Amino acid sequence: MSSWKITAFAPRAVIEGALLRHEDAFDWDPDIVFSGSEIAEDKPDDWQLEAWLPRKPNNQDRAAIAGLFTGQPPRFSQQKLPDVDWLTHSQQGLEPIRAGRFYVHTPEHPPLDEPGVRDFCISASQAFGTGQHATTAGCLEMLGEMKARGVVVRNCADIGTGTGLLAFAALQLWPHTLATASDIDAVCLDVVDDNARANGIPMGARLGELTMLVADGMEHPLLQARGPYDLVIANILAGPLIDLAPHFAKSMVPGGHLLLAGLLETQEKGVRRACRRAGLRIAERLVNGDWSILWLRKRSTV
Repeated sequence: MSSWKITAFAPRAVIEGALLRHEDAFDWDPDIVFSGSEIAEDKPDDWQLEAWLPRKPNNQDRAAIAGLFTGQPPRFSQQKLPDVDWLTHSQQGLEPIRAGRFYVHTPEHPPLDEPGVRDFCISASQAFGTGQHATTAGCLEMLGEMKARGVVVRNCADIGTGTGLLAFAALQLWPHTLATASDIDAVCLDVVDDNARANGIPMGARLGELTMLVADGMEHPLLQARGPYDLVIANILAGPLIDLAPHFAKSMVPGGHLLLAGLLETQEKGVRRACRRAGLRIAERLVNGDWSILWLRKRSTV
């Protein structure tokens, strides 16, 4: 099967707008995968949009991508990618990261073995969340900050877990918690199970074990039955975070903690507004690159 890439160059605001409209396109072809990024560090307003397809793009594909732009779309270029094992290739390009109390690496790199630092070995896979992305790394740092400030977690949920990494980190920090992880993508079931086995994370339904399930947001009977939660983690996208804010708040204990990521700094205002309406107040924030990571708390009385 051949792989192709479509590339477009435009100002940051134009590319971000296209990415936002892609989030809202619920009938989008899942075979077309998107990414937006700056071209160079010294040109923060010059961005590129890249779309990967498992086939040669046809007129319908190009029209769908063009439809994400308001007004005249930028010029597209397309290229056939070489026949490469992209999973292996991507693993080779992922350098280890240090994020607070955690060190995350792929199997190609050795553990850090530093006292007080937890090593996690996460293979590049179909699931999001290897730790290299700024949002995942930022969440790891914020979880460590929560622990340092005396936050106690007895019951946590990681929504949109991907590889399971953030749920693993929560269990490392609060080893006696009742932990639940979920993702809308069923492929994550096996991914999380494999990663848990590789990192010594026990799977199960008891305290100190991780329960993994497939769910759309908070819509799962077991996810609802295991609440309310002291800590909810959601590293997904700005649109779903806004929609899910009241559901997150409903699932949390008074004074509970919510860790949100996956939103650009330019999207933070909308996410915070939705959370404020749901009775959640900001406790701390950090910005990692273009991405905001938010720690919020549920008011004792809403």
